[in-house]
Amino acid sequence: MLRAILFDFNGVLVDDEPFHLELFQKVLEEEGLELTQEDYYSKYLGLDDKGCFAEVLHQAGRTVDVGYLMRLITRKASYYEALIRQKGYPFFPGAIDLVREVGKAGLMLGIVSGALREEVEGALRQGKIEDLFKLLVTAEDVLASKPDPQGYQLGLEGLNSIPPLPDRLIHPHEVLVIEDSPAGVEAAQALGLPTLAVAQSYPKKELAMADAVAPSLAKLKLSEVLELYSAIP
Repeated sequence: MLRAILFDFNGVLVDDEPFHLELFQKVLEEEGLELTQEDYYSKYLGLDDKGCFAEVLHQAGRTVDVGYLMRLITRKASYYEALIRQKGYPFFPGAIDLVREVGKAGLMLGIVSGALREEVEGALRQGKIEDLFKLLVTAEDVLASKPDPQGYQLGLEGLNSIPPLPDRLIHPHEVLVIEDSPAGVEAAQALGLPTLAVAQSYPKKELAMADAVAPSLAKLKLSEVLELYSAIP
């Protein structure tokens, strides 16, 4: 029986990956480095800011210093904040409707994301859905980004520990993860969590490792999500 859904954020609920690419490119260009669109989507999508900057610096032969990384992350975050003030958070069509339908049905909701907490909370406030989420696991909560499963481990533990407590423990097979990247799917599956991938960032063929794949959240109803979940072995 499905009891909870854990959503990824970027690429699932909010269509801001183009924003992140633009700002990674801006910050790295200021450091004399180049990040192509092809490299971002093939190598770095799914990494948090720390992981992306660290890997690009490593590939360029630069020293990966923690203080330097934090300065890059802070600069990108300030650019992101300015861009969001101008344009707002671009939710995917159907995302807010699905979240509200899931919440109305009484399923527990959480987010496990490599995004900064301030960004996630800002988007949920804009969509007026912040009260529907039982927990948020964001970049500040983990030591390693996806495909490391730490975020989903914290998500599962959170579902079982944040008041009001469930009447019995929620087991991994009762939690559906909705992801958009192979790295995210891998992280969830490492803990035995069923996965539904949405082909909003990657083509369907690159998400074949997921237990189920949907084209997008647009017009996706809870009844269809439950049907996909029930078909997972």
